[in-house]
Amino acid sequence: MAREIYTTLPLKIHDWAPEDRPREKLLQKGAAGLTDAELLAVLIGSGTRNISVVALAQHILKSNGNSLQELAKRSVQELCRFKGIGEAKAVSIVCAMELTRRRACEPVNNRVLVNSSFKAYKLLQPDLTDKSVEEFWVLLLNRANYLIKKIKISSGGISRTIVDAKLLFRLVLDHQAVSLILAHNHPSGNTTPSTTDIDLTKSLKNAAQLLDVTVLDHIIFTDRNYFSFSDEGIL
Repeated sequence: MAREIYTTLPLKIHDWAPEDRPREKLLQKGAAGLTDAELLAVLIGSGTRNISVVALAQHILKSNGNSLQELAKRSVQELCRFKGIGEAKAVSIVCAMELTRRRACEPVNNRVLVNSSFKAYKLLQPDLTDKSVEEFWVLLLNRANYLIKKIKISSGGISRTIVDAKLLFRLVLDHQAVSLILAHNHPSGNTTPSTTDIDLTKSLKNAAQLLDVTVLDHIIFTDRNYFSFSDEGIL
């Protein structure tokens, strides 16, 4: 009786049952029926000679703590370090992550009312999520608290960013804003304001009053939550 010979080479996608292949599975069950690894595999498109595209996707996710938030922080260059991921595939992954961020807070119309710290936080999610350095942003509002424009003022290091008050208030005047909301992120994930954060807020608030402009809030942003100076009564 002939012995069966088992190969150590992994099965390729075309050797799988049709219902197990990510693309076919998506067409049959919809995107919600796929795992994170399978969705990533569809983006990647193909594996290598020694590893299937799903196994490659699982390896990439595992290397990022099985966290999509961590994966979203990876640059094209970082993704290209994985064997089987070239520049084109890395660009596809980065673009997919960016589209996800933008979709999260896309306004349903052009007039966005910002009348709470939570709305300000959600509005800034596409801009401040997954940042490895501090960035300082401002939301310029009209008299009815509708958004005129959101603008990045500066980008700095891991624990600090410099704010040019002259630039900030020139933008306020140029856009005829009557109120504004300050915001910056803490890459560390700690929402507690530093002494520098508190002093800067007071300084900008006092300068704004000279121009008859109101600082409504200062939001300290992290990927999971936020701190509002206004909500905490220290503005």
